[in-house]
Amino acid sequence: MADGGKLLVGLGNPGSRYARNRHNVGFMAAEAIAARHNLPPWRKRFLGAFTDGRVGSERAYVLMPGTYMNESGNAIAQAMNYFRLTPADVYVFHDELDLAPGKIRVKLGGGAAGNNGIRSTIAHIGADFYRVRIGIGHPGHKAAVQPWVLGDFSKVEQEWLVPLLDAIADNADCLAKGDNANFMNRVALATADQDD
Repeated sequence: MADGGKLLVGLGNPGSRYARNRHNVGFMAAEAIAARHNLPPWRKRFLGAFTDGRVGSERAYVLMPGTYMNESGNAIAQAMNYFRLTPADVYVFHDELDLAPGKIRVKLGGGAAGNNGIRSTIAHIGADFYRVRIGIGHPGHKAAVQPWVLGDFSKVEQEWLVPLLDAIADNADCLAKGDNANFMNRVALATADQDD
């Protein structure tokens, strides 16, 4: 029997060298949620940084795997199994090349679309978890993808990134309730004035 609650996972690579990378936007989202909802200080657990508490009226567990991106499924599986959650209770925040910068989509299931963190998660818990896809845009050609995702967000990108992270944190209670449509609508409304 499940203990209830949702597991909100931010994907990224550990260490200060990667902290501002586009690939680490999942970590940024997890940190924003924990800060906004006054969750306890991060502690070492499940091969990463972990905190838990109430997000809105719901119980939520927030995890940032401390392994590199391509091993992150192991940490997610450990936390999911410990709290007796199902894959459908898991929300994984990650960067998405195929979405315009600042756009967000919540999707259940599917493939890895080249994201090693998602590939690792599928290998450990199956495909039936929610992806919270955070658009970082595509650099235009395949050869430029790796330097793009492992590059830091630029000053100009901060103009949409900061309001987006605020909107994700403000509306994370919708995800904690499983109300994905409302989450997407509210984030879109909150960031609408950022659009060109």
